[in-house]
Amino acid sequence: MAVEVLGLLADRTRLALLRRLGEGEADVTTLTETTEATRTSVSQHLARLRLAGLVTTRKEGRRVVYGLRHGHLRRLVDEALSIADHQIGHLPPHD
Repeated sequence: MAVEVLGLLADRTRLALLRRLGEGEADVTTLTETTEATRTSVSQHLARLRLAGLVTTRKEGRRVVYGLRHGHLRRLVDEALSIADHQIGHLPPHD
């Protein structure tokens, strides 16, 4: 299961979606604006995350609102981004 979760995080759009959902629930329109991906792409990525059990959905009128299923996932995403920031901060300068 860990390999599946980490594999889902290994996509730029899904990582951006999960990072945004770590800040709170959002609908597809908000998530599309956040990721700068197409609405179709965002919807497909959200479907994969939902099927994997990583995000929840609820209806608000005609809108579908997405949220993270576990706080653990928010921490995992935050840690992955912190590691990346740390690595980037320690890259040797280019000539």
